[in-house]
Amino acid sequence: MQKTIKIGNIKIANHLPLVFMAGTCVIESKKHYLSTVKKLKNIIAKTKHPYILKASYDKANRTSVDAYRGPGLALGLEILAQAKKETGLPLLVDVHEPWQAEEAAQVADILQIPAFLCRQTDLILACAATGKTVNIKKGQFLAPGAMEQIIKKIESQGNHNIMLTERGASFGYGDLVVDMRSLEVMKGFGYPVIFDATHSVQKPGALGCATGGNRAMAPVLAKAATALGIAGVFFEAHPDPDHALSDGPNSLTLQQAQTMCKQLCAIDAVVKKFK
Repeated sequence: MQKTIKIGNIKIANHLPLVFMAGTCVIESKKHYLSTVKKLKNIIAKTKHPYILKASYDKANRTSVDAYRGPGLALGLEILAQAKKETGLPLLVDVHEPWQAEEAAQVADILQIPAFLCRQTDLILACAATGKTVNIKKGQFLAPGAMEQIIKKIESQGNHNIMLTERGASFGYGDLVVDMRSLEVMKGFGYPVIFDATHSVQKPGALGCATGGNRAMAPVLAKAATALGIAGVFFEAHPDPDHALSDGPNSLTLQQAQTMCKQLCAIDAVVKKFK
């Protein structure tokens, strides 16, 4: 049986209309973030599909020690709370350490476990204990079937508000590949499955002091994933990706985001046969 997750008025399930989770990779400034998500809201509103904000207050796994990480927890949550208020949209945010979970839960509707941290038991339990929906990104090193044990960790806290996200698997030392079978395997657990379009086209460490990527391939993979009948698509977008402070090479331009969302909704309607 496929479970439906409710975030405010939004229902998320593999058989329901596709949900978009999008924003910049990291908060660059209050003005920049608010401006960008409002533009994305207008883009996605045209599709009549639900939209959930995403952003990070801290990118704790940057390639270089000198890389920009974000405004930090306190200021970041303040900005995100304002974004929620001004847009009226729910929010998804990364949590990197157990002590952050309770504070992030005061603002966020969905707590996300980064792929590199998907086996960190204390972090998972802390997020689950908040009662908030937990989105687990499948590690680049993990087979989809192994997600079952992570699900059990969350369920052990009495929390059954779970989403599973595919974001590619390590392919050699500097590339990722997406095995679409992974989406079907994870759907078998009954929880909503999300496809992370932009992180799936990363090239880890390809720029030496930063991660590279190929943003042109993100819509290609997203269309393939949507054709399988999934709950949502996660992506990062930026007004000027080539000058983004994090994940620029794999972030979509706003025009690319608009075109992709329109195409994905058309595919989703055919696959799920909405009336």
